[in-house]
Amino acid sequence: MNSGQYAVTFLLIFSITNASSSERLIRLPRGYHRSPAYYSDTHRKTNDLYCESWKFSIEANDAGVWYLVPERCVQFVKEYMNGDRYWSDSEVVGETAVEYAKTVNVSGDGLDAWVFDIDETLVSNLPYYVDHGYGSQVFNEQSFDDWVDLAEAPALPASYKLYTELLQLGFKIFLLTGRSEFQREATNRNLQYAGYTNFEKLFLRGDSDIGKTATVYKSEKRQELVDAGYRVRGSSGDQWSDLFGFARADRSFKLPNPLYYIP
Repeated sequence: MNSGQYAVTFLLIFSITNASSSERLIRLPRGYHRSPAYYSDTHRKTNDLYCESWKFSIEANDAGVWYLVPERCVQFVKEYMNGDRYWSDSEVVGETAVEYAKTVNVSGDGLDAWVFDIDETLVSNLPYYVDHGYGSQVFNEQSFDDWVDLAEAPALPASYKLYTELLQLGFKIFLLTGRSEFQREATNRNLQYAGYTNFEKLFLRGDSDIGKTATVYKSEKRQELVDAGYRVRGSSGDQWSDLFGFARADRSFKLPNPLYYIP
């Protein structure tokens, strides 16, 4: 084989191999090819990009246990919680829940149940977190209890709409919160203030629930409903611990919350 034939053969083999290999690689749409500088450390770790990815990791529960909003993401969380994106994210979750609820064959025997968490699910504590670093400060139980006593947490519009629709569809609604029994009166006042009425029962932590994780405590309360004959058709909460565990609902709906994590 002369040199000319060798070169042609090499190019042909290279072309076939290269074409075969390229099919195994993701093909980005035209316009998404970036220069190497784009992927440099400086660009890759800009606050908006990093914090959006951080928020994704906590909402997907990939981050596991976390304690504080990173200092570099405080402004990001502030803008998210006060901006259109938070309301839009909540609305999409609420609308998806409504669509599902309409597919449930509510039997009419009063045993089709929906369980709601309260904080950052039915009502928003954003006015409190505005003054406490948007989740970047160590949680102060006493100051939060003082805020709860005011009973002024406003309703989350998307959840209020879902709540109203569920009542109209014939679901029995149960409220399951991590708040303590001594906060029952303030919690009831806040629910009335926010427009939440006609629920079947409000569960709060009693003495026997002290020391339990939210996952265990809330699972046990859902089990009580199941044991009483209820069919827990749906559940809404801002924490995975509102939804995980045993005696789970048929469908669960996770609302956004980049402010804090409860195991």
